[in-house]
Amino acid sequence: MQTLIATIIAVLGGLLVGAISGYVGRLVITGRRREEARKEASAILEDAGEKTRAILLEAKEEGLRVRSAGETELRERRSELQGVERRLLNREENSERRANNIERRERSLAQKEQAVQQDQNELADLKRKELGELEAISNLSANDAKDLLMQRAEEDIQHELARRYRDLEDQAKEEADSKARNILSVAIQRLAAEVVSERTVTTVPLPSDDLKGRLIGREGRNIRAIEKTTGVDLIIDDTPEAVTISCFDPIRREIARIALAKLIVDGRIHPARIEEMVERSEKEVNESIRKAGQEAVFETGVRGLHSEIVNLLGRLKYRYSYGENVLQHSLEVSHMASLMASEIGADVKVAKLGGLLHDIGKALSHEVEGPHAEIGADVAGRHKVEGPVVTCIGEHHNDVMSSTEAFLVAAADAVSAARPGARKDTVENYIKRLEALEEVGRAFDGVEKCFAIQAGREVRIMVQPQNIDDVAASKMARDIVKRIEDTLVYPGQIKVTVIRESRVVEYAR
Repeated sequence: MQTLIATIIAVLGGLLVGAISGYVGRLVITGRRREEARKEASAILEDAGEKTRAILLEAKEEGLRVRSAGETELRERRSELQGVERRLLNREENSERRANNIERRERSLAQKEQAVQQDQNELADLKRKELGELEAISNLSANDAKDLLMQRAEEDIQHELARRYRDLEDQAKEEADSKARNILSVAIQRLAAEVVSERTVTTVPLPSDDLKGRLIGREGRNIRAIEKTTGVDLIIDDTPEAVTISCFDPIRREIARIALAKLIVDGRIHPARIEEMVERSEKEVNESIRKAGQEAVFETGVRGLHSEIVNLLGRLKYRYSYGENVLQHSLEVSHMASLMASEIGADVKVAKLGGLLHDIGKALSHEVEGPHAEIGADVAGRHKVEGPVVTCIGEHHNDVMSSTEAFLVAAADAVSAARPGARKDTVENYIKRLEALEEVGRAFDGVEKCFAIQAGREVRIMVQPQNIDDVAASKMARDIVKRIEDTLVYPGQIKVTVIRESRVVEYAR
């Protein structure tokens, strides 16, 4: 029992001692934590104080800098204002001085003006007195004397102008003739062209006369098939071993020639075979036309032409004028016009293309009514050819051209057509045709002179102005045109020009 009590007392004493020890330990730990917290708070307060002092120092320094900058700017502003004030004062002083000078000048000018007015009045009085004395001496008024002097001066000036105009005109003609001859000679020397051009063959040779019957066929069915499919007239006569093709259109004539040649070589001649050969020949001719146009374009070096224009150029391969191939003639005109343009500084490209296309209307002259120059200009305009080139095409047969290039194309056209050997025509026939034209013109009353020019494309009639007035000259031109159409045979068109002029000639001796 005692042992239990002692054990209980020991346990209780141990618990009491542990509780007291724990309490004391907590007090010691709490005191330490409080001391550490107090130290941390003191450190924080010291750090905050230092930062506050630093911020205050920076604020004071910034305030000093701002104040210093403001004072500096204020001093600068004040100095600027002082300078402006000084300049304003100087300007005011200068303005006052100028105003004073202007006032003095105005007073001086007023005095001078009064003196000048007085002098003018005196001069007017003297002039009136002298004019009165002159009128009394000459027995002429001032207006009469002025009219007399003006009349004499006008007569002298007109005489001098007429004399100088005549001298300058003669000089200009001499210089123009000399330069034109030089330019043409240089261009012709630079151009090397064939003397005689090719000619389309319209006669088809036969191996034997037996083929004539086969070409005619039973009851004429073969010849009718040929004429129907080709649009030509096939003439089979007594000419040995040959048949003749007749057609106004040279392209259809060429198609028929090629088709007949193929049929003769093939030997099978019947309507179906004829249609097949004509179709093949038409393709060959179209291809030949296309190639001829492309070769012409390539030879001249022009670009950008519409394909239809190129085909029309190729069709000129089968067109002839007095035996001269029109495509070859166009190439020659193109080269010559470009050479002359390069000599005088004109537009070479326009002259070259205008010369190449100047006769393009002849490819359609059988299909469209009108002069070939107008037809060609219309076709070129519709296919977006340049305006200056269209002008060259439309004006190459006109008397008056609106551009230098058009004049060069017309000159090249005349030179190409008139050079020796260009056209298959004898000198005798050429002279007879010109004489016939001139005889038609001379047959009318009142004609003084008559000239056939441009290889028979134009006839110019000089009439007597005292016998033929303007109305009669117009009627005479129409009558001559009708007479030419009724009595002469000619290709293309002939221009009739009736000239009526009055000339006054005086000689100074």
